[in-house]
Amino acid sequence: MLTVKNLVEKLELEVVAGENGMVGIVTDVYIGDLLSWVMAKVDDGNVWITIQTHANTIAVAVLKDVSCVIITENAMIDKDTIKRANTEEMPLLRSSLNSYQLALRIGELLKQNEFGS
Repeated sequence: MLTVKNLVEKLELEVVAGENGMVGIVTDVYIGDLLSWVMAKVDDGNVWITIQTHANTIAVAVLKDVSCVIITENAMIDKDTIKRANTEEMPLLRSSLNSYQLALRIGELLKQNEFGS
């Protein structure tokens, strides 16, 4: 079982906000930047990888019960987004990797957990 906290540790992700919510279980990965599209497609427990840093990103993440939001390519994050993530206890993380590279690494971790490696 892969938790958000495990993900942060194994991938050396920066915790920007929502540290109290890092107990969530990671079920899969979803990449998307168009909020309406993500709202229609993302599943509960998914790690949501995006470069979208607007506060509404957190609203969608909470509504869809994702395990965390990861902002890639070290994109700057709005102060309102950070505040909202803390209020909602939604883990908001950041990585220097691009979305594809990060998704591959998370996929590897999910496979390792699935097969008990």
